[in-house]
Amino acid sequence: MQHRADQRAGLAYGVAAYTMWGLLPLYWHLLDTVAPSEILAHRMAWSLPVAVVILAVLRRWAWIGPLLRQPKRLGLVLVCAVVISANWFLYIWAVNAGHVLEASLGYFINPLVSIAFGVLVLRERLRPLQWTAVGVGALAVVVMTVAYGKVPWIALGLALSFATYGLVKKGIKLDGIEGFSAETAMQLLPALGFLIYLGTQGRSSFVSGGVGQALLLSACGVATAVPLICFGASAVRLPLTVIGMLQYLAPTFQFALGLLVFHEEMPPERWAGFALVWVALVVLTWDALRTARRARTQLAAAAARAGEAAATEALASAAQPATAQPPGLKP
Repeated sequence: MQHRADQRAGLAYGVAAYTMWGLLPLYWHLLDTVAPSEILAHRMAWSLPVAVVILAVLRRWAWIGPLLRQPKRLGLVLVCAVVISANWFLYIWAVNAGHVLEASLGYFINPLVSIAFGVLVLRERLRPLQWTAVGVGALAVVVMTVAYGKVPWIALGLALSFATYGLVKKGIKLDGIEGFSAETAMQLLPALGFLIYLGTQGRSSFVSGGVGQALLLSACGVATAVPLICFGASAVRLPLTVIGMLQYLAPTFQFALGLLVFHEEMPPERWAGFALVWVALVVLTWDALRTARRARTQLAAAAARAGEAAATEALASAAQPATAQPPGLKP
C-alpha cells in the first residue's frame, strides 16, 4: 500500500514538473520586452538564493567539502553550468522571438539525440527498434531542412545542448538539488557582473521596467527551482520507463502553446517533420515498455526458480536422519 502511495505521489510530482516546464513559455512571454541576455542573467543570479534556502531546509551541506577537493568534478560542474546557460538562453530567445514550435521540436528530439550520444560517446549498443527510432528522427530533420531550405538549428541547438548537459552530469554524480546548487554557484558571479554592467549603463530593465517586471525577474529563480524539485521527488518514486514517458508532456504543452496561443505558422512540411518525430518517439517508447516488461518477467521467473530451489533444499535437509547427540547433552 505504501509503495502504491509513493508511486501516486511520484506521478503527481512528475506531472507537475513537466507541466510547469511545458508552460514556461507563458512566463518568458511576460518578459518579452526584456533582452534574453538580461532574463538569463536574472535566472542565473536568483537561482542560487533559492537553492541555498532548499539546502538549508534539507540540511544538505556535506557534499560541498568533497566536491571542492576534486578539481575534475569541479571542471565538469563548470561545463554543465556553461552548457545549461547556453540552453536557457537559446530557449528564452526562441520563445520571445516567436519560435515556440521549433523549441518544442528540440525537446521532442532530445531523447533521440541522447541515444545517439550513448552510441557515439559511451559506446552503448542499441536494440533494433532504437536504431529505427533514431533513423526516423534523423529523417524528420532532413525533411524539415529540405522543406524550409535551412537546418532547424533552434531545435537541434536545444536538443544537443540538453543532451550534452545530461551526458556531462553523469560524471559528476550529484543529486538534483546538489547539482543545481553547484551549477548556479558557478553562474552567479558572471550573472551579477553582467547585471551590474547593465545598471551602470542605464540599460537595466529590473530598475526601469516597474515593480511588476522587477518581481517577474526576481522570481526567475523560483520558476527554475520548483520544477526541478518536483522532478527530483518524482525520480526517486517512479520507474525510469514512467519518467521517460512523462518527459514528452513538456514539449507537448509547448507545441500546443505555439499553435493555439502564440498562433505560429504550421505549414504541411512542418507537420510532416513533427509527425515523423512522433512516430520515432512512439517506437522508442514501445521498445522501452517492452524491454521493461521482459525484464520484470525474467526477474519474476528467476525469483520463482530461486524459491523452488530453496524449498527443495529445505525438504532434502528435513529428510536427512538426525545426527546422534553427544553423550550428556539433551536434545
